[in-house]
Amino acid sequence: MAGLNYQGFSGNAFFKFLAWKFALLMFGGVWYFSSFSVTGLTSLEGNANILKPTENFSLARTLKGHSKSVWDVAVSPNGKLLASVSSDQTIKLWDLATGKQIKTLVGHSDWVNSVAFSPDSSKLVSGSTDSTLRIWNIDTGKAIHTINGHSASVQSVAFSPDGSVIASSSWDQTIKVWNVNSAKIIRVFKNSCDVANALTFAPDSKTVISGNHFDSAINFWNLATGKQTRTFKGHYKSIHSLAVSSDGKKLVSASWDETVKIWDIPTGRSTQSLVGHIDKVNAVVLSPDGNTIASASWDKTIKLWNAQTGQHLNTLMGHQNRIWSVTFSPDGQTLVSGSHDQTIKIWKAVHKL
Repeated sequence: MAGLNYQGFSGNAFFKFLAWKFALLMFGGVWYFSSFSVTGLTSLEGNANILKPTENFSLARTLKGHSKSVWDVAVSPNGKLLASVSSDQTIKLWDLATGKQIKTLVGHSDWVNSVAFSPDSSKLVSGSTDSTLRIWNIDTGKAIHTINGHSASVQSVAFSPDGSVIASSSWDQTIKVWNVNSAKIIRVFKNSCDVANALTFAPDSKTVISGNHFDSAINFWNLATGKQTRTFKGHYKSIHSLAVSSDGKKLVSASWDETVKIWDIPTGRSTQSLVGHIDKVNAVVLSPDGNTIASASWDKTIKLWNAQTGQHLNTLMGHQNRIWSVTFSPDGQTLVSGSHDQTIKIWKAVHKL
């Protein structure tokens, strides 16, 4: 990009960055500033057919189409579609098998930070710096609902596994839960004067799990009562991504402290701290079979880990800038990443003979 450049931002974008992303929030007389767009990951349903971790992936294709940073990527539960969102204010739909761009969804008036598919693969939800959520019909590419319930940037969105509700987190320090069909709010979680960068649901759809920016805590929220029920602490910098196993027993978190942590949910204990990235870890995902963890970092790499032992399996290189997001396909054989280099990369599993 031409002109003044700060970590990849041109002159106008840099001043917009300052105006929007350094949001000064006063909580009880204490001032904080918030960092820029972040992503969250939804939980993945299980597939127990693969017995060993997938140790490596090779680059299959690079998708180009966005004109600015790709903040988040998601694969549809039926394995057919890929969705990507960008600071170019668009959502793009791609054929996962061929890499062909199918649709561009337009409607947000600022960066699109987060995206998630409904469990039946018929809808998308997106969250934006314009403070709105949009629910999209995938077949038509049209917005079904535009939700104006937050007063600041929407950082993360997630569909419940049963498809009935959507959760969203915002710089307004709330987590809100919405009925998918009516777009009506059904629950508000007050996040203790903190901003949740990441959201996911427990597999039973009864609990929302959030990862915080300022206190680096992971909070569990009861959807029926609206009460916070548990808190996990172990990271010392902001948490930017969460993934939960299909049996609801294991949680994985990614932090700007450059680590990935594996948590045993029943006991609340951190069982592994995965060290290897040399810069902020922005995204993490657990393979559908629960055996492989993929983490993505500002260090331009994706690392693969054995989810049982914590052993580092491999490092994938190919992006030319920070990687903001990573996700698996439902069969675990494809990995997708989105980067500040404006590209999406599709990686295919390599199987040893």
